[in-house]
Amino acid sequence: MTVKNTLPTPVVSISKADDYRYTDVYKAVENCLELIGGLDKIIRRGDNVFVKINHLAPSSPPERGIVTHPVFVKAVVENLKTTGARITVGDDIGTEPLLYSDPEGVDGFQISGIRQVCEESGVELCNIRETGFIETSCDGLILDQLHVSKTALDADIIVNLPKLKTHALAIYTGGIKNMFGAIPKGDRIRYHERYNGIEAFNQLLVDVFSAVKPHLTILDGIIAMEGKGPAGGSLRKLGIVLASQDAVALDAVATKIIGLEPLTVLTTKYAHQKGLGIGDLQNIEIKGERISDVAVTSFKFPPTRGRTIGVFESKLPVFIANFINNLNVIKPRVIGRLCAGCFECRKTCPVNAISVVNDKASINQRVCITCYCCHEVCRYNAIEIKQVLTKKILVFSINMLRSGISRIVTKFF
Repeated sequence: MTVKNTLPTPVVSISKADDYRYTDVYKAVENCLELIGGLDKIIRRGDNVFVKINHLAPSSPPERGIVTHPVFVKAVVENLKTTGARITVGDDIGTEPLLYSDPEGVDGFQISGIRQVCEESGVELCNIRETGFIETSCDGLILDQLHVSKTALDADIIVNLPKLKTHALAIYTGGIKNMFGAIPKGDRIRYHERYNGIEAFNQLLVDVFSAVKPHLTILDGIIAMEGKGPAGGSLRKLGIVLASQDAVALDAVATKIIGLEPLTVLTTKYAHQKGLGIGDLQNIEIKGERISDVAVTSFKFPPTRGRTIGVFESKLPVFIANFINNLNVIKPRVIGRLCAGCFECRKTCPVNAISVVNDKASINQRVCITCYCCHEVCRYNAIEIKQVLTKKILVFSINMLRSGISRIVTKFF
């Protein structure tokens, strides 16, 4: 699928880094930045730079592969320091009791290792919920206004550090999705309830991205998360770092590397259509490693992939496509033996569909809106998302009839 876009040709750089050895990561980041023209054309001495990391709550140690790795953050920060800019690293995190340390008010940045590397590098670390949010206008696909981090809006330059992971509702989380964390947690929960359809939620992500668009995006793809991301998946070594001034183009390249056609990823598609960046690989200049040399096969995607990338939407009439999607029911389910009764899922559920009885969570499936927030916050892997029998029967039937249906649709529609 090709969508017209008249923006200048963006550059996306790709470098290899086998693991999180600091010297190797620093060199990979440095090389990526040089390939896109260097930091001097982006940041001036004295600029106020906000580095938006991916610090998914509740906090977790770096070896879980959920947060932007602290060594990666340090490598980026040390490169940024060469410009003479004032640097603040941050994200929106809570202070609730967490999985890896029980005391009240535990320091999530300490658990993830982010506080340590910021102290070592001598840069400020900020919990953006403590510095406040400002109401901002937004010419969006859904939103016309929203609240955005004051720290981000006050910055001269925003540097975006996403972690390459899968996501139940967006299938892939990278440069565009990471900026969702720049709005208040309460708004994120309300938006999950209000815009719980696949298309609406991905349009919402693009609206937030448009309101707090980064000037530079550097992707931590050294160890990615596949399968049931963004928190309960399995780790997959990719050994890559990507950089670009165009986060949409960076996401396009990253998704191609893991086996997706970029414009089938809804965040990339909508951002491209809105002119927020380039999502068409034919109009992106790639420097450094070639996609073919770093691409991986059999990358595992969430079981919700069929909801986010429809095989038939471009060919079937809308009412048939909607019928198929409505049958594609994929619900979260509690694995009782793994549940610790930590209340994180109950606190994050936007429709109060979860209760905790006898230290075990229970999901009211009649109330559940399949936003998968519970799955995202569970650090015990006690909530899984599974296809129901209706879905399995449907997929089997469609696979049997696909070739015949395609011929009919092509002929008559």
